[in-house]
Amino acid sequence: MNETSLKKALSKINISGLRYFDSIGSTNDEALAWAASGAKDFSLVIADEQTRGRGRLHRTWHTPKGSALAVSLILRPDEIIKPHLSRTVGLMSVSITDALLTMGLALKIKWPNDVLINNKKIAGILVESVWSGSDVDSLVIGMGINVYKNSVPPDDSVKFPATSIEDELDKEPPAREEILREILSAFVAWREKLASNELIKTWEERLAFRHWQVQITSGDEISQTGVLDGLEDDGSLRLSDDNSNPVIVRFGDVSLRPAA
Repeated sequence: MNETSLKKALSKINISGLRYFDSIGSTNDEALAWAASGAKDFSLVIADEQTRGRGRLHRTWHTPKGSALAVSLILRPDEIIKPHLSRTVGLMSVSITDALLTMGLALKIKWPNDVLINNKKIAGILVESVWSGSDVDSLVIGMGINVYKNSVPPDDSVKFPATSIEDELDKEPPAREEILREILSAFVAWREKLASNELIKTWEERLAFRHWQVQITSGDEISQTGVLDGLEDDGSLRLSDDNSNPVIVRFGDVSLRPAA
């Protein structure tokens, strides 16, 4: 993957700008700085290697050279999209699963921001904002996707089992540029439906551990347990407690796991 092959693969997608790096600390950091200095809507930062990538809860996400997709997408939300910004992580999750489902993979979305295959993590999403006063000026949606086997971190370095597209297909996966093209094509289509019930319905249908007993943790503490029912309109998680009462889990520094 290089800048030339990316531009060729994405030629039919109307991206506004592209910054490609052989190696970078964090694509999200670069995208946030670019957004703050005037990057146009639907601009991309892509790296072949990422040395200081991060996920939620300050977790690291290292992308070895030639192994994965490390991409950050800049959006400038309009007045139609702004009331539904909390759905953005679902928008990207659904777009990733749309693209990978075409390969015959069994994908699920682990709320709020991971994509799983066979209950192992294959992708993570990090959404960050650039503010202008009290208004969101732009969003940066970072995604890391394990494509080749050497992208998978050692088991003792992660809190949740990981895998790659190559491991799950047991054969050579499509080129990273082609995977990215399919994800962005799906994203363009779903972006038009961000305010619709269809997005929430699809996101909900693909939830990992739906109808399972799950634990919600904050830090190292279990903050809530219950049966995972589905999603609220804003993308918040809905559980049922032991008395069948609804419990709403908002976005924040929380993680979801199946109950032991």
